[in-house]
Amino acid sequence: MSTVLGLRLADGREVVLKARPDDGRAASCVTAQAWLAERGFPCPRPLTPAVAVGSLAVHAEEYRPGGELLPGDSPDVAVRYAEVFARLMAGLDGLRVPPPLPNPRWARWDHDGPGLWPSIGFLDDRDQGVVPGYVVETASRARARLLAADLPCVLGHADFEAQNLRWRGTEVWTVHDWDSLAWQPEAALAGAASGSFAGAGPPTLTPIESSAAFLESYQDIRGRTFSSVEREIAWAASLWPAAHNARWEALHGDTPVSGDAVRVQAAERLRRANA
Repeated sequence: MSTVLGLRLADGREVVLKARPDDGRAASCVTAQAWLAERGFPCPRPLTPAVAVGSLAVHAEEYRPGGELLPGDSPDVAVRYAEVFARLMAGLDGLRVPPPLPNPRWARWDHDGPGLWPSIGFLDDRDQGVVPGYVVETASRARARLLAADLPCVLGHADFEAQNLRWRGTEVWTVHDWDSLAWQPEAALAGAASGSFAGAGPPTLTPIESSAAFLESYQDIRGRTFSSVEREIAWAASLWPAAHNARWEALHGDTPVSGDAVRVQAAERLRRANA
């Protein structure tokens, strides 16, 4: 997670300064953000590369204010978000950077640790017994299906939520949070986005029909149809962030917003994932 500061420079320019622990991810993320901005994708243009400042990786980018949230989780809203995600993924196709690993913690189903969940100290130190059994089972089955697939990895946005986008009318104005790029199969990235695109408050899981609309529209715009394995991987990946968030809720004693959504939707999503 980054610390974000707005600065007004002596020459009057307003810029944003971002600093985060230097775990080796920042350089690739900032390079990808710059690549997209240079090609006309609506995102803040980096003004510097990521540089080391003590234990932090720091860069400056343009201030891109304005725009509004696009609320809702209906199928028609899902299609609008899918159009942006497809454009984003297409824009990254030609970029070659070192994979920004490890992947963000809420997307890290591909970790190499011994347990179900990736190692996150401030979560692991809490009483795991409060996490509902159905959340653990859902995460376990989804992860097993994801790990069983042998699909190539690509670069993509792993925190594609409404809170990270701003719109002007029917057009997307800007996409934020480029620290959250991941290196995973395209179907997994699209699947995760299909489940989380509506997030603008406490994270939850979109309705199944909206995830289906997102995935169908995404494939149409990208001009290729997912294989049967890719479709299953997309549905499995749609559950992992929600399961992570449900675990978070339980460990913090929060209202089970994601937890309730997982409880209601897991069986059907797992069926579609062949998990």
